[in-house]
Amino acid sequence: MASDDKPAILLLAGDGIGPEIVTQARRVLEAFIKQGDFVATISDAQVGGVAWLEEGDPLPEHVLAQAKEADAILLGAVGAPRFDLEAPRDKRPEVALLRLRKELDLFANLRPAKCFKALVDASSLKPELVQGLDLLIVRELSAGVYFGKPRGEEKMPDGSSRWVDTQAYSEAEIVRITDVAFELARQRRAVLHSADKANVMETGYFWRKIVSERHKKKFSEVTLNHILADNCAMQLVREPKQFDIILTDNLFGDLLSDVAAMLTGSLGMLASASLGTRDEKSGRQNALYEPVHGSAPDIAGKGIANPLATILSLAMMLRISFEREDLASRVENAVETALMRGLRTADIAISEKPISSEAMGDAIIAEL
Repeated sequence: MASDDKPAILLLAGDGIGPEIVTQARRVLEAFIKQGDFVATISDAQVGGVAWLEEGDPLPEHVLAQAKEADAILLGAVGAPRFDLEAPRDKRPEVALLRLRKELDLFANLRPAKCFKALVDASSLKPELVQGLDLLIVRELSAGVYFGKPRGEEKMPDGSSRWVDTQAYSEAEIVRITDVAFELARQRRAVLHSADKANVMETGYFWRKIVSERHKKKFSEVTLNHILADNCAMQLVREPKQFDIILTDNLFGDLLSDVAAMLTGSLGMLASASLGTRDEKSGRQNALYEPVHGSAPDIAGKGIANPLATILSLAMMLRISFEREDLASRVENAVETALMRGLRTADIAISEKPISSEAMGDAIIAEL
């Protein structure tokens, strides 16, 4: 919390289109502050490739310290092809994101996939399949194959190399993400699909076993369906509205949420929240909000990136971290209205003339 007791919000613009989209979300936040509807202190810091270029580290220690003190973080995007070649593997931009998740123990990733009425025709699926779509993917974020040990290169007896990634989950890690998903299911339609690979993976078998045990012990009023992750991907494009909440691990959540993104018309429309455990005494909870899409270096600096996923991530921040349902709803309604008016950035335009990132920001603020 900021020293003057105002909520402290840290903006991490990052690489590629990150600065452009975070700028528009910042304008929305500042509009609420200017109107007297919200009070906060806003600070900025560098992460990702730009931080590596300036300080030799994609997540400098002083930035990590700021992140740990912040009440909420809004991140743009990290990464670019140039860093794949120029930066050492342990200094790649993506390391900043993985380390933030680990250091802040951001274990619960919430990725809503909602198809706005105005964007039904922008989806690659038939309109009747996505009209009214509103599902939520709950992805375990701080364990699994992205963090398992051992990992990296191993030398074989014959002098050749092999590369290893380890999928590992503890019982406690599965229990806590499962409880989050079931609690959210209680607040929605009380239907949960748990996606795993129990047929071929040890972690999948025990994932399914523990989810079933938690369901029986604590959440029996929620309908639980187990589904293999590959079948879940197929069902998302076959009959997506059968799902309300999908619970899954780190790797499968990464893949399935990108599939779900395209149901909504564009990755540029998908927000996300990454949450830690809420302290029972203080009520404080580490939280990072970010659009699901990447840094899109091919369009960076052109002013044409879609800022709506970032603005919708801000709405999630207002709702979850600051319990301002009123402000979150105003943001979401403003986005809906702008889209109904036919305003489109290039990624979601069909026959409409695309507008710039700034023009979309202008439209959202005008609606507010």
